[in-house]
Amino acid sequence: MNDGPARNTSNKTAGLAAQAGAKAERKLKARRHAAHGVWFGLGMMGLIGWSVAIPTLLGAALGLWLDKRHASAHSWTLALLVAGLAVGCMNAWHWVAKEDKAMRDEQDADDE
Repeated sequence: MNDGPARNTSNKTAGLAAQAGAKAERKLKARRHAAHGVWFGLGMMGLIGWSVAIPTLLGAALGLWLDKRHASAHSWTLALLVAGLAVGCMNAWHWVAKEDKAMRDEQDADDE
């Protein structure tokens, strides 16, 4: 008969310990992900934008230089602008895919 209250107290202690452990785990997870706020997202958008804009502008500048130096029936400016845009888009796609994979790997590690 003395086993009943002792077992009840033991269950309450175990439940309280589990709650405290879960709360501590949530706090640690929030601290690890604190850098991924609004400013991080805006910075990432800017980084992706520049990764497309710079190759496009470099291609256009090289095309203008080639058009001035070597006249031809076809426009080097247009061709290299499109090539720069394609390179920039592939660069941005690679960057986003890498970040997405890193976030998924981190989420899978947290779930385990």
